[in-house]
Amino acid sequence: MKSPITVAIVEDKEPIRQSLAILIDGADGFSCRSAFETAEEALEALPFEGVDVVLMDIDLPGMSGIECVRLLKSRCPNTQFMMCTMYDEDEAVFESLKAGANAYILKRSPPHKLLEAITELHEGGSPMSSSIARKIASSFHDTPSTRDELHTLTPREREILDRLAKGHSHREVAEALFVSPTTVRKHIFNIYEKLQVHTRVEAVNKYLGRR
Repeated sequence: MKSPITVAIVEDKEPIRQSLAILIDGADGFSCRSAFETAEEALEALPFEGVDVVLMDIDLPGMSGIECVRLLKSRCPNTQFMMCTMYDEDEAVFESLKAGANAYILKRSPPHKLLEAITELHEGGSPMSSSIARKIASSFHDTPSTRDELHTLTPREREILDRLAKGHSHREVAEALFVSPTTVRKHIFNIYEKLQVHTRVEAVNKYLGRR
């Protein structure tokens, strides 16, 4: 049997923290390992828990979620961090990604979207909006080698990468192109290989910033 995706939550508002824990623990294939009220508590405990994904609130009392991720990233090298925010705060999310976060999601997202995003992140994706992806891309410089790498992509791979850049999940891409999620993942693997990247963030950076 496939092991569940283990999740930890860092959220100061108790109703939200409890709701997230109940949602995750009640879903097939997921397990909420722990929940923390502050970044300081998470910083002390998470390096010893080895969870797959951490849902990290940005606006925490005391140490911010951004700083917490920055400190935890080196201590939890196998853990993926997803920032949770109430609004599309581009600058805060951008700073979170620079600190080492891998994705972000709005707290008001439907439950199934949250679970899909956790799964996608665990499988190597980086769910985010196109505005954030473009902001990241603008921080990079063009290089001839990158242009050459992009020219190796097939039309189908470019189409998939374009949809990923617009914030679509793997499942949404599959539905739009009338193929299976497995086929999409195979294409994404080929994209990563050709662009010499390891994550969706890096792939989108190259695609949006250097077309």
